Amino acid sequence: MFDWLKLLLLPGEIPTVTQSIVAIMLAIGTGVFFGRLKLGKVTFGVSAVMFTGLILGHFGYRIQPGILDFIRDFGLILFVYGIGLQVGPSFFSSFRNEGLKFNILAVSTVLLGGIITVALFYMTGLKIEDLVGIMSGSVTNTPGLGAAKNTIEEITNSFPDKKFNDPTIGYAITYPLGVFGIIGTIILSKFLLKINPDEEMKKFRKSKINRELPLVHKKIRVTNPEYFGKTLHQTIKEFGREIIISRLKHSGSIAVKSPTMDTELQDRDVLMLVGLEKDLDDFIATVGRPSADLFIESDNQIRKKNIYVTNSNVIHKKLSELDLYNTFDLKVTRVFRAGREILPRPSLELFYGDKLVVIGSQEGIEEVEKIIGNSEKKLLEPDFLSLFGGLLLGVILGSIPIVIPSLPVPIKLGFAAGPLIVALLISRYGGISFIHSYINTGATYFMKDFGICLFFAAVGIHAGDGFYDNFIQYNGWLWLLYGCAITFIPLILMVIVGRFIMKINYLQLVGIMSGSYTDPAALSFSTNYLDSDIPIQTYAQVYPLVTIFRIFVASLLILFFS
Repeated sequence: MFDWLKLLLLPGEIPTVTQSIVAIMLAIGTGVFFGRLKLGKVTFGVSAVMFTGLILGHFGYRIQPGILDFIRDFGLILFVYGIGLQVGPSFFSSFRNEGLKFNILAVSTVLLGGIITVALFYMTGLKIEDLVGIMSGSVTNTPGLGAAKNTIEEITNSFPDKKFNDPTIGYAITYPLGVFGIIGTIILSKFLLKINPDEEMKKFRKSKINRELPLVHKKIRVTNPEYFGKTLHQTIKEFGREIIISRLKHSGSIAVKSPTMDTELQDRDVLMLVGLEKDLDDFIATVGRPSADLFIESDNQIRKKNIYVTNSNVIHKKLSELDLYNTFDLKVTRVFRAGREILPRPSLELFYGDKLVVIGSQEGIEEVEKIIGNSEKKLLEPDFLSLFGGLLLGVILGSIPIVIPSLPVPIKLGFAAGPLIVALLISRYGGISFIHSYINTGATYFMKDFGICLFFAAVGIHAGDGFYDNFIQYNGWLWLLYGCAITFIPLILMVIVGRFIMKINYLQLVGIMSGSYTDPAALSFSTNYLDSDIPIQTYAQVYPLVTIFRIFVASLLILFFS
């Protein structure tokens, strides 16, 4: 009576389309469930989908070859594109501070792992595709595995007689080692270095002085006679640092206005300032003294409102082009973009999804809303034209053949690096034509996690087919030993160099360790173990460049040594 249900849910040697879909759903569903369970302080999250896929593949579940390739590649594309959009803004801005130092350390770790892999190639006699799989698993790098498989496919298309082993086997054997290896290194290094997370947090906060800090607002009463009769333009120019004067109230009056740059200062004027805290403190000390006036915060004459950029006609226009103050008597005091707070300079170019904090009259704000858009509903709706346009550009970039002399086939960025680079550039420059960088935060997380779940399910089920036999056949314990060299040697050297030579804060160093191995499970563990969100910041700073280098290293190793 229930034969149809058995046929649907139980594994089959030659699966139908429906059975293939069921296998994928089972792998993802059970993987997400087990990924939420805690092992001490460790949760594996979506990484557990890889393990449940291996188990299902071992017990006979299969996916049709065509569906398998599609699910694997499409999942990888969604994952890396989502990562690029998520970390792109902080990735580029970080190079103005410590990002360059962090990325040099992280990329050096990637290159060292590649050198160790080459050394193992000459010492062990293993085929390079097996070692690249071992390397990718040992550093939990999924895009590197995808790039290796794409490169093998390109070579096979050009040289049909050339045979390759599947790098997924080595990846599946050493992947758990990569996950637990970095977690073990974090625990051991904290113990050996006698790290006190609270002390490290204090040092981190102290080091952040005079760096990229949040904008604040303060009030000042003008008392320095040198500035009486001077315009705001002259005053700010003499001060020499960027601040915004959003409101002004004359002494003895309760009328508050948004001043123009040619407004002249008078004795005991009260100003509302926006800028970096140190800059505001210095300005107040120069021009007057702090004020406790409450009338200037009144909204009787002027209103304050957040306006979202959703009208395509103003995207990529500069604030100076819109000239909102002279046209509508309205001033922009702050701009929020991808979690960052930006001072609204006249040269600032608007991106889709920017949040402008404006002050002015109710009538002026209503008029500007018509121009800027301010449709929060539109921001919540998925813009599939922009999303799939960006994905298409990424696939096209990843498919461009790059001819390098002496290589058997042209090298390609592939489905991993192509979409990642496009997403980084789109997030940096706000978009290309109708393709913009803004995607709702929840949608970005969904796309990223859904993509990696699809990839893990496809790779896990495929690798699980004969996994035990492969482990015995290829002497899996020996492969784990090779993986240990790739996992631990770069990690140990990173801790030594980062801590003692580069003097990097341990909380930041842990984020670099997790980012260099592109390991979200280790990142999740470290934030709980150290009770700090600092590792997340440095993880985001190094992840994009590390991913690109791991993709290139995996592809070049296959091309040079196969």
